[in-house]
Amino acid sequence: MGGTRQLGFQSYIVTPKELSDALTKNVPTKISTAPRVIPLCAAWFLPNDPQGRTGRQVFQEKRIPSARFFDLDAVKDHESPYPHMLPSAETFAEAMQNIGIRKDDEVVVYDTQELGIFSAPRVAWTLKVFGHPSVHILNNFRLWVDQGYPTESGKVEAVVEDPSHYPVPNLDASKVVHFPEMKDIARDYGKEGAEGIQVLDARSKGRWAGTDPEPRPGLPSGHMPGSISVPVSELLDPKTGALLPGEELRRLFESKGVDPERPIVSSCGTGVTAAVVDAALGEAGYGRAEARRLYDGSWTEWAQRVSEADGLIRKKT
Repeated sequence: MGGTRQLGFQSYIVTPKELSDALTKNVPTKISTAPRVIPLCAAWFLPNDPQGRTGRQVFQEKRIPSARFFDLDAVKDHESPYPHMLPSAETFAEAMQNIGIRKDDEVVVYDTQELGIFSAPRVAWTLKVFGHPSVHILNNFRLWVDQGYPTESGKVEAVVEDPSHYPVPNLDASKVVHFPEMKDIARDYGKEGAEGIQVLDARSKGRWAGTDPEPRPGLPSGHMPGSISVPVSELLDPKTGALLPGEELRRLFESKGVDPERPIVSSCGTGVTAAVVDAALGEAGYGRAEARRLYDGSWTEWAQRVSEADGLIRKKT
C-alpha cells in the first residue's frame, strides 16, 4: 500500500487544520514514491506595492515547512504584451519539474500572510487548466500563522532537493476565454436570442464604474457592457483575508443578480483575482463548474484593444 494516497481533502478549499493533519499523516521520505501533500506558495504583490514587497522575498522570510514557490511573474506567456497570460504547456511542465512537483502530488496552494486570499486561486486555477489531478487552496496562510502552525524560512533554492519528472500536459481550453470571444459576448449583451453569458468583474467598484484610475498608467477604467461588479474584497473576511463561508458567498452572488443557471466568465485587472471569483463561485456551489470560465487577458488586454468610442468600455457613476 506504500504507493497509495493516505489522505484526500474533501473540498477545493481547505482549512489550516486540514492541511496540518494531512502533512502530519503524509510525511515524505527520500525513498518513497507515494503521492505527497505539497504546500505551494503563490505569493505575489502588485508591481506598485507601496512597500516594494515581492513574493519571493516573503516566501523566504516565512513559509509553510516543505512548501515550494510558484513565481507568477516567471511562469507565464513571455511573448504576450499582457502581464499574466497562461504559459505554454511546455513552460508549465518545466516550472513544475524545477520546483519538484510530481503529477500525482496533492497540491495545496496558499497566499501571503500580508494580503490574505489574493493570487493563490490564480495559481490553483492554472494547475487545474493544465490538468493537475489534485489541487486545493488553503484558506488561508494568515490563519495558519495566527493559529500557531509551524513556519520556516530560507532560500527558495533550498526547498527542492531534486527536480521532478512532470509530463507536458494538455491545456483544458474549456476553462479559458480569449479576446475574440469576449468581444462577441460584449457586443451581444442585451440582444434578443443571445446566450446571456454573465461577466463578473473582480476589480474595485471605482475602477469598474470608471471613477477611479487603473493602477497601470495610461489604461482607462470602466467596464465591459453588461458586466457585474463583484469586488474581490467583498468575497473575503475583512479581518482574516480568508474566503467567506459558502452560504455567505451564495447570498452575495444572489444579491448581485448573478443567475446560477447561466454561463459565467470571471474577469479582473490581469486575470489574477478573477480566479478568486471563480473559487468563490465554487465554494458557494453557485452555477455549474463546466459553465464557469476565466477571461485570461482581463481588463489590461480589454482596455488596450477596445475603446469607449466603439461602445465597449462603459462608465457608470
